[in-house]
Amino acid sequence: MVYQRNGKNILAIGAHPDDIEFGCGGTLLKCARQGYKIFLLVLTEGSVGGEPTIRQREQEKSGKLMGAEQVFWGNFPDTEVPNSKSVITVIENVINEIRPNTVMFNYYDDTHQDHRIAAEACISATRYIQEVLFFEVPSSRNFEPDVFVDINDVLDNKLKLLEAHASQIDRTKVENLTILESATSCANFRGYQGRVKYAEGFKAVRILKSI
Repeated sequence: MVYQRNGKNILAIGAHPDDIEFGCGGTLLKCARQGYKIFLLVLTEGSVGGEPTIRQREQEKSGKLMGAEQVFWGNFPDTEVPNSKSVITVIENVINEIRPNTVMFNYYDDTHQDHRIAAEACISATRYIQEVLFFEVPSSRNFEPDVFVDINDVLDNKLKLLEAHASQIDRTKVENLTILESATSCANFRGYQGRVKYAEGFKAVRILKSI
């Protein structure tokens, strides 16, 4: 199925299940409420971080909670996403099918190799998209956002998206810290930078303003 571009198609791309929810889940929830069509592309099943069928099921549940139209899967091996044209092709095929106006994805400066490779592939695949944004996850480095979205009214719902990834809540590798606490702290910090209580921060690759 090829979707009609109407100014309201958004594609969020994550290297692993739960990347999208942490990085831009609040923004996607707000956009879905305003009638945008939300699509997700997850490049791996996250098998290194858990049992793949469970992680797929968690991602599909989260997608339904945020009102996503569809979750696409790249089916690349976790921790071994190849630095090759094959990844760009998968992303381009999804872009050609859903024809998004906005695409969001992992930041390129990251301690996880899958995030770095995913970002570089996304940059190439989105070269003709008019609005392209990086989001952050806990392993992002040197992330300095220049776009902020106030998520105060949807923070609780964002945390429910992360709760859908039940197998990952305690897998922060920081003692006594859950991913829910991490996401809340990040939202509070980015909110302070954006002069609101809670926000998600983005780094723009490209934004076309219609005036």
